[in-house]
Amino acid sequence: MTLEDLDVEIHFVKEGQILSRDSKSQVKLMHDIRLAIARNYSENLKEEVKKGMSEKASQGIFPGHAPFGYRNNKAERTIEVDPAGYPVVNRIFELYATGKHSLTTLAKAIRAETGKGMSRGNVHLILQNPFYIGSFVWGGQTYPGTQPIFVSSGKYREAQAVLRGHNRPKHSKRQLAFRGLMTCAYDGCMVTGEIQKEKYIYYRCTGYRGKCALPRFREEDIAKRLGEPLRSLQVPPEIASAIVQKLRKDRLTWAQEGSAEKGRLERRLGAIQTRMDAAYSDKLDGRIPEDFWNRKMTEWRIEEQQVKIAMSGLREAGNCDRALEAERIFELANKAYLLYFSGDSNEKADLLRSVFSNCLVDAVSVTPTYRKPFDVIAKRAQREEWSGRRDSNPRPSAPKADALPGCATPRHTQILSQSRPPPSPATLPAGSEAAMPPRSQHPMDEVRRQPAEHDQRQDNQHQQHHAQPREKQPAPLSLPFRLRQ
Repeated sequence: MTLEDLDVEIHFVKEGQILSRDSKSQVKLMHDIRLAIARNYSENLKEEVKKGMSEKASQGIFPGHAPFGYRNNKAERTIEVDPAGYPVVNRIFELYATGKHSLTTLAKAIRAETGKGMSRGNVHLILQNPFYIGSFVWGGQTYPGTQPIFVSSGKYREAQAVLRGHNRPKHSKRQLAFRGLMTCAYDGCMVTGEIQKEKYIYYRCTGYRGKCALPRFREEDIAKRLGEPLRSLQVPPEIASAIVQKLRKDRLTWAQEGSAEKGRLERRLGAIQTRMDAAYSDKLDGRIPEDFWNRKMTEWRIEEQQVKIAMSGLREAGNCDRALEAERIFELANKAYLLYFSGDSNEKADLLRSVFSNCLVDAVSVTPTYRKPFDVIAKRAQREEWSGRRDSNPRPSAPKADALPGCATPRHTQILSQSRPPPSPATLPAGSEAAMPPRSQHPMDEVRRQPAEHDQRQDNQHQQHHAQPREKQPAPLSLPFRLRQ
């Protein structure tokens, strides 16, 4: 719609002109020129704002409003942790990583615990936002950020696995305990539950890829089968006690090593920031080109973020008691089977989700995928390997002299000992029988002491031995067969 269509008059007080349908062409031309200049100014301002935001993003500073859990520091133009919001974000990731909540139930749980009202969509945005682990997306690109981190990368990955994984729990009006925990071994589809006659619960394959051979299972039957793998999840008490004692002894060493590593990371971080400041001064003085500055700043930002993540990991490792955590894990592993069959269906499902990440089910067996560190415990328990690290070059021990039948060494020693006549007591001085030196155990010493006629006699015996056909020695037989002979 144009000015002629509206049939109105516009009075420009500053220019002293009136623009209407009947205005002269020169007045309309000047008006169009002013509009073009104003549009150019607006477009140029838009470009400069985008350029400034991109420059700020390349420096690792999020150019927009800080997400929940952070706040914008307007004085320093940086982003800092919000003391009132970051505990809520931590709790969101902790609860969702357990796999026991949907987005809706998680929002309700957060409201009940913290009093913070939050919609389902906002919870989903928080769980998907990489800003909480040190990076952010701006203009379709991912940049390493300089903001402080309070969510561990491990907890973030666990939440993402639950959010995108196959074992994400499905919630309905009636809670089905084992729904979302099993996968069909025939076609890889999920195993879902359904209620028959309003009281019986059956589990079956969803059949998303067509008809499946997996039969239906009653909840009682599948619960019993799911609990069987927990029977072998046992750690010997002496092994668990030794590991816990070792962790407690090593805690002081870890503290000293952590302090040294922290100092090294702080020095490295200071060196990186010094380089960045010096390069920025060179950029302002025109000593380095713009493309070189952008490339080096991106590299330094990434390195700075890696150092900060490492320092955050050191703080988390220093705050946790590894011995106490290991003791709790061993206690849960040893008592998992008894705890499972002593609880109801929901308690059983909660226990399985804390130990298993998924279960592959076919018509006769259940193959679980263990969570860490229960996967290591299950592997060791299956192989019964509770000792230390094996030798990288194992060597078999030497066999005993009489271990192998027909062994050359014992036979040769026996022949020599039989062929050598014992010394006569009459030829020995009185009282020298007890003082006789022991016979050498080396076969070559015995051969050297034999007279020449003994060697000839031994050769003759050897030839006769080979001339006669050797009878095959029978293998050891069972007792009834010997009695029959």
